Amino acid sequence: MIADVTITEKSFGPKVLMTDVKFSVDNGEKIGIVGRNGVGKSTLFGILAGNDQDYTGEVIYRRGVTVVSTAQEHHGDEDTTVLQYVLAGLPEYSHLSHIMETYPETMGTNMRKINEYTEALERFEQKGFYQIESVIEQELEKFQLAHVAHRPLRTLSGGQKRLVEVVKVMHADAHLALLDEPTNHMDYVAKKQFIDWLEAAREAMLIVTHDRDVLKQVDRIIEIKDGGCQSFKGNYDAYLKQNAVHTGTAMNEFELIEKRMANLKIKVADYQRLKEKSRNPATIQKFKRLENQARAELAELEQKEKPSFWIDKDSVEGLNYKVAGQYEKFKARNIRLNLKDGSMRSQRKLVEARNLALGYGDTILFEGVTIDLREGEALELRGRNGAGKTTLIKTLLGDKTVMRFDGELALDANVTVGIYEQEVSDVYFQLPLVDAIERMYLDRGLTISGTKTRQLLADYLFTESDGRIPIAKLSGGQKARFQLISMLANNPQLLILDEPTNHLDLPSIEELEIALEKYSGAILYVSHDQYFREAIGGAVVQIGAI
Repeated sequence: MIADVTITEKSFGPKVLMTDVKFSVDNGEKIGIVGRNGVGKSTLFGILAGNDQDYTGEVIYRRGVTVVSTAQEHHGDEDTTVLQYVLAGLPEYSHLSHIMETYPETMGTNMRKINEYTEALERFEQKGFYQIESVIEQELEKFQLAHVAHRPLRTLSGGQKRLVEVVKVMHADAHLALLDEPTNHMDYVAKKQFIDWLEAAREAMLIVTHDRDVLKQVDRIIEIKDGGCQSFKGNYDAYLKQNAVHTGTAMNEFELIEKRMANLKIKVADYQRLKEKSRNPATIQKFKRLENQARAELAELEQKEKPSFWIDKDSVEGLNYKVAGQYEKFKARNIRLNLKDGSMRSQRKLVEARNLALGYGDTILFEGVTIDLREGEALELRGRNGAGKTTLIKTLLGDKTVMRFDGELALDANVTVGIYEQEVSDVYFQLPLVDAIERMYLDRGLTISGTKTRQLLADYLFTESDGRIPIAKLSGGQKARFQLISMLANNPQLLILDEPTNHLDLPSIEELEIALEKYSGAILYVSHDQYFREAIGGAVVQIGAI
C-alpha cells in the first residue's frame, strides 16, 4: 500500500460535501474516480494533492513515496517556459541539476561534496536526465504541442496547458500520479498515446474522469456518492455490472427503511390513542414509553437521506420485474433534454459540401471533403486537433474570415441550428446563471419567463442557489449543462456538437445519448469518445490526414 485516505468531513460553509470517504491505493494500481457533477471529485483531488488542508481526516502516504499531480492553476509560473515547467515537475531533476551546476565551483577538496557530486552525476544518468529535454520535446509534439517547449506558459490556451500537465505527469516517474480529467481537449491520436502510456506505466494512478475509454483501462473504480465512496474492482464494464447488483441491494434496504418508517408512524398514532384512552397510570406510562421509543426510532430513520440510485440503460434492461419497478420508483434525478423524437423525419438535405477545400492565407487546412447530411441522420467530423474541423463548422455558420479555396458548402437557409461549444461565451461568463439564461434567450429573440427559467434550472439539475452563482464560478459539469440549455433553446433541427461528453457525468452522458438516438433532426458532431461515437453512429468524414 502506498496511500491510505480517510476523510470524515469536508464542508463548504453550511454544505457538507463528504462524511465518509475511505480507501487505499496499492503499488501500481490504476484507479478511476467517478461521481455526479458536484459531489466533490475535484475537491478530493485537491486534498490528495495537498492543496486543500481544510478537512477532517488524514491522507497518509508511505514513507519515501513521491506524488505528482496535474495542476489546475499556474499562478507564479506564467513566465516559465513549458520545458522549464515540465522539468521542474520531475522529482529529483531540480535537486540533481543544482548540485551538478554549483558544486564544481565550490566543492574544492571537500570529500563530502565530491561524493555528493559524483552520486548526482550517476543518479542523473540513471534517471535518463541527459536526454530528457529532447524526449519531452518529442512527447509534446506527439500531443500536437510542437514548437511550444520554449514558450512561456501564459502564451498557451487552457487546453494546451492541460496537455502540458499530462506530459509533466508522464515523465515524472513518481510512485503515484493524480490526474484530473486528463483526456479533455485530446484528439483521438493523443488519447491513444495517453492510454498506451496508462497501460504500460509502473506508477499507481488516481484518475478523476468520466472518459469511458480511459475507465475501460483501470483496475478499480471508486464512486463518490452521498458523502461517501463505493469501490468496484475491475474496469468500466465490470463497474456497470457490479453497480447494478449493488444498487439493487441498496434499493431493497431503502425500501425496508421506508416500510419501517410507515409502520412506526402507525405505531406512534396507535400508542398515542391507547395512552389517551387508558385510565390505569401504569398502562399510560407503558404506552407513553412505547410511543417515545417509536418516535425516537422514527426520528433517527428520518435523518437518513435517500441514497442516489443510478443503473446504466443496458443493465436496466436485464433487471427482473421487481427490481425494475423499484428502480423506476427510486432512481436519481437526471437531466431532461427536450428534443423532438424521430416520428416526423422529412429527410430533407440540411448540409451539403462538394470537394471542399478551406484554409487561411496561403495555407490549405484540408481539401476534397464531401458532405451530404439530411434530417434524421448523424455525421461525424473526424480529424486531429488543428486539422480544420472547427474552421469547417465556423464557415458553415457564416464566418467570413476563412478564405474558401475550392468547392461548395451550403446550409439549408431555413434550418434552425443548436450549437454545443467547449467554451462558454464571454458575454455570459460573469453573469449569474439565471441572468445568463435570460440574456441568452433574449439575445436570440426568444421569449423567457421566470417560470421557464426555474423549469430549466430543475431540468438540468441546478438548485435555486446555483442560479445566483456567476457562470465563471460554476464547475466544468455545470458549465456543460448551461451549454446544453443554450444549444436547445431554439428547438433546433440541426445540432452541432463539439466534444459534448467532456465534463458531463456518466448518467448525464447516457441521458444525452438516449435523447440523441431518438432525435428527429440532423447531428453534426466531433467526439473522441469511442462509446459516444458508437451510440450516435452515422457517416464519418475525415478532415485532414489520418
